This record gives sequence, structure tokens and C-alpha cells, in this order.
Amino acid sequence: MPDLLLELFGEEIPARMQARASADLARLTTEALSLLAPAAPRSFHGPRRLAFAATIQAEIRAVAQSERGPRLSAPEQALAGFLRKHEAQRDQLSQEGEHWVLNRMTPAEPAATAIARVMPALLRRFPWPKSMRWGATSTFTWVRPLRRILCLLDGAVVPFDLSDGTDDGHGLAASEFTEGHRFHAPGPFAVSALADWQSGLRRRRVIVDADERRTRIANGLARVGAEQGFTLVEDPSLLDEVTGLVEWPVSLLGKIDEAFMDLPAEVMQVSMRVNQRYFALRRPDGSPAPAFAFVANIDASDGGRTIIAGNERVLRARFADARHFWETDLRTPFSQRLPSLEKVTFHARLGTQADRARRLEQLAVTLAPVAGAPPHLTARAARFCKADLTTLMVGEFPELQGVIGRYYARQDDERWEIANAARDHYLPRGPSDPLPQAPVSIAVALADRLDQLAGFFGIGERPTGAGDPYALRRAALGIIRIIREHDLRLALLPAIAAAAEPFAEPADPRELLAFLVERLRVQLRGEGLRHDVLSAVFAAGGDDDLVRLLARSAAVSSLLGTEDGTDLLAAYRRASNMLRIEDARDGPHTGQPDDTLLDLPAERELWDALLTARAAISGCIAREEFTAAMAAMAALRKPLDEFFVKVVVNDTDAELRTNRLRLLAGLRDTMNLVADFAKLEG
Repeated sequence: MPDLLLELFGEEIPARMQARASADLARLTTEALSLLAPAAPRSFHGPRRLAFAATIQAEIRAVAQSERGPRLSAPEQALAGFLRKHEAQRDQLSQEGEHWVLNRMTPAEPAATAIARVMPALLRRFPWPKSMRWGATSTFTWVRPLRRILCLLDGAVVPFDLSDGTDDGHGLAASEFTEGHRFHAPGPFAVSALADWQSGLRRRRVIVDADERRTRIANGLARVGAEQGFTLVEDPSLLDEVTGLVEWPVSLLGKIDEAFMDLPAEVMQVSMRVNQRYFALRRPDGSPAPAFAFVANIDASDGGRTIIAGNERVLRARFADARHFWETDLRTPFSQRLPSLEKVTFHARLGTQADRARRLEQLAVTLAPVAGAPPHLTARAARFCKADLTTLMVGEFPELQGVIGRYYARQDDERWEIANAARDHYLPRGPSDPLPQAPVSIAVALADRLDQLAGFFGIGERPTGAGDPYALRRAALGIIRIIREHDLRLALLPAIAAAAEPFAEPADPRELLAFLVERLRVQLRGEGLRHDVLSAVFAAGGDDDLVRLLARSAAVSSLLGTEDGTDLLAAYRRASNMLRIEDARDGPHTGQPDDTLLDLPAERELWDALLTARAAISGCIAREEFTAAMAAMAALRKPLDEFFVKVVVNDTDAELRTNRLRLLAGLRDTMNLVADFAKLEG
């Protein structure tokens, strides 16, 4: 099978866009050439290029096509429209039954012809998050100016260009040429195949495989640090970004002036990371190392000494700025920053951060007993948890929000519980982040997220399929993780109501509870658990205690995994379907069965079992003995089997029929004490 190689070479692509663009190129090309059955696909991305390689069939095979047209009796206009649509002539039609039929053969198409046919349109509609125009001769857009298109099929150029009518497409046309490293090997060179392309670029100081560059960077940074006895502070996202910034990575080590080593470690790391893309290092004891690691894109003739000196000079200036922010911020005691929050807007319709601090203080005190936190410490922690938003340090480095608040609170001799809450109430920031651990931090973290959800839901700013600009799903998942992993017995409805009460437009607590339960359901699905059971249990009673809701769901899931559970579910569905049909005819068939009409032993046995089960299930659920509740429900299996074998529900006697339908309704209602089994999937 022929080998296809496509490379799109241009100016520097933002690092954050490269991996997605590479995946899009592979997906779109594979879809566009699906009739050529692409196999063994490979994709590449880097600062100046995207590439895709695959083996494909030599041609799109000829295919016989048959299209049924209008009826023979249809108006002439209908037939003419059918012919226009298919670009066919009347003499190509034949009669089959009562219809005109167009039978024709689509001729075979060589692979090169197919590629040249689809590629210009594919590139013109390429889905960059942002793209730009350049020059004055074309409307073609790309993320940055596109300079070359390399397209080879078994070593031969596939001829196509990007011109489109009067638009010359910047004169871009496919060729066999690419370019190497911007500084080490500028200028074009020809390649003939994938292996030649890879090796030719490597000789010209370009590593085209992103995974290889990432590994080389990680190993190089670890090596230069280890040479001085330091270890690298892991930063996967920075490593990914730097991988997208360099084609020929060279790891280097610079020194940090001792004069700056008294700055907080987080301040140093964020300043290096955000401003310069430098990596932090640690000494063996875990303290910050007086050095930084970074990656250059050239292999300098002096071993990198000039590059290192220049980066050390830049970092001194950055750290001098950080020291200025630190020292200036410390002139204002942390406890005196609250008035400044009046000038910081949280949201135009939800007030200032000072308004929010007052709400959080009130709500966190309400939640403190659930977390086991002292109310007076919780109140003060909530009152000051947003105070660092007024600092110069957070203004320059928003990433330090909370972290720097902890430092400033301790500098002002605040208790550790209060200082830690300033940092930890933002946790978890993501699904794999650690949780707040201290009771005060837990209470403030829950208050922070409940206030956020209640405020935005109240003004109608709910997440949609198109987006979640206020990160409300993340806030909900944070609440869920804190409750689940700390096993907190929190009644959510009153907590949500307390969060919503201060707002001029209060949220509906039940709507917000349903949103949280839906997020929990999505989380369970991601964990491979029976998320539909959660929906069924919640529908049965709207329980607002997530710990209890999960325990009850686990018990139902365990029962459903047994033979008794499978049979009970089948009986429930059989009864529900029968009731749905009969209720539509002359229902509803509700109310207690008439004891005197229970003529058959199987009827009597089922009714007695239902009365026993209903009492047992209600008591067990009230005591949160969910396993025992399932056992009580499982006891219904035998009398149910007997009932469906020996009793005709739709008896010719109308009274018996009604009574037996009420018996089935009693079964449904008894099982619905545990869960709404109609919500179960499968």
C-alpha cells in the first residue's frame, strides 16, 4: 500500500494548540480519505509544523450505484429535479417496478487524485481556536502564517494548491520541501518519505516526535539538576508547554542570587514559571535550591554560558519585582485588608468580594458543626479567606491566590487554622487535587462553593452544553469530593437554602440539589459504578444527604447483582407495564386491596409478604440499615414467583381484576420505598 506523508510548516504555533491541532489533522484527513482506508496512522506536532503519515490504498475502487427516483407517474418537474441533483441524463434511467432508477458506475479514482481533490477544502476549514490572515492576496487563514505544504505519496508529490477562484491562497502549493531548525539549519530541503523526513530533520536539529522531545527535556532537566545535587520540582503542564516551544531542546542550569532565597518558595516558583518558563529545583532536604533549570532551543557554541548569564539577569529583575510586591504588601496588616475588598467586584449582580466575605462568614459558621470546626475560628477564617485579592502579589500572580494569603496571615500572627484556610479553601481545584483536611478549612471550602453555586443559579447563570464560564460544575464536584471523602453528614437542602437566603435573587434549593446529584451521577459513571441506581434512589425520596444516598445506592446495587434482585426487577417491570396499560384503560388502580377478595393462596401470601416487607423496609431505611432493607425486599421474591405463576391478574370478574391490580400497585409502591426502579437502565 502507498505511503502518505503530509506536513504543514509555518510560523510558531502556540504550544497549547499543538496537540489538539495534530489530532484534528489526523482525524479530518482520515475521514476525508476514508475510501482509501488509511492504516497505521501517525501524527506529529511541534513549534512550526504539524504532520500526518499513513498507508492508504492505491485507488478508490469503482462502485456501482443505484438511486431510486420518482414514480413513473410523477410530474415531469420531479423527474427533471432528480436528474439535476444527480447530474444525469434521461437516457441513463431505467424503469424498475413503479419507479425510475438511476444505475451508474462511479469510476475508480487514483489515490493522488483523491488527495488533491479533498485537501484544499480540508485545510481551508481547519478548526483552529483562533486563526489569522496575512498578506493582501488571500482570505486563507491559519493559526500563524503557513509557509509550506509537503505532500508525498510513495515519494511523489501530490499536486494541489490552496487557490480558490480569484483567491491565490498565498501561492501555497504542495511540494517535496520542508525546512529544518530556524537557526541551526535554515532553508528548504527535499525529502522523499517518512523515514527520510524524520532523519533529515534530525540532522538539521529538529526532533519531530513530541513524546521524544518531552522525554529528552525531562531527562535533561533532571540531569543538570542532579549534577549539582538538586531534584526537579515536577510540573507536568510546564513540561508540556516547553515541549511545544522548542525543536532541539538543550537543558541548562542557572543560579539564583542568595539575596532572593528568603522569598516564599511558591512565589519564586510561580515567578519563574509564569514569566520565564523556568523549572524550580529542590535541595535534598526539600527546601528551594539556589538554582533554576530551563530549556534552550539552540545548541550554543559556548556551552550555553551566554544564554545562562542572560537568563540569570532576567530572573534577578523578576525576583526584584516579586520582593517589591512582598515587602509592600506586608506594610498593610492582613487584618486591615477587608475594607479594600469593597473595591473588588465579584460579579456585577452578586456584589463585591466584601459582600461575599460577609456571606461566607455567616454560611461557614452554619456548616462548622458538620465539619467539627470551632465556630469562632471558622467565622474569622471565612471573613479573611479572600483578603489576599487586594494584594500586589495576587494582582501580578493570580496563581498565588490563597497561597500568599496563608503567608500574609501568618506574618500577621493569625492562628494556623485561619492561615491554612486562606490557602486550603480553594481545594480541590481539580479532580486529582488534594482536599482540605482541617475542619475549619473544610467548612470554609464548602461555604465558598455553595455560595458560588447559589449566587449564579439565582441569577440564571447555569452551565450549558456550550460552556461553564463560572466553573459551576467544578464547584459542584468539589463539594461532592469533600463530602464523600470526608464522610460528612450534611443535609444539603437547608445548607443550600442558607447559602441562597442573602441574595436578592435566591436560587431554588431543589434545583441546586438536583444539579449536585447529577454531578455525582456523572462522577459515578466515570468510576464505572451503577450511576442509574443513584438516579433511582434519589427519585424515590429526594434524599439530600449524599453519604446516605450513596450507602443506599450501594445496597441496591448489591441486591441487583444477585439472582433475587434480578427476579425482583423483572417482576417490578412486569407489574409496572401491566399497570400502565390497565391504568390507561380504566385506572388508576390505587388503594388498599380488599382483604375479602384475596381468594387464592398466592394472592394472600403476596399481600401478607407486602405488609411485612413494607413495615420492615420503612423501619430499616429510617435507621439507615440499608442492607437489612434489601434483605426484607428480597423476601418478596418467592411469593411474587408464586403469584405470577398461579394468578390471572386480568380476570373476567371485574372486582377480582381490580383487586389484583391494586395488589400489583402495592408491590410497585413497596419497592419504590427503596428506589424508583423504573429509572434503572437495561
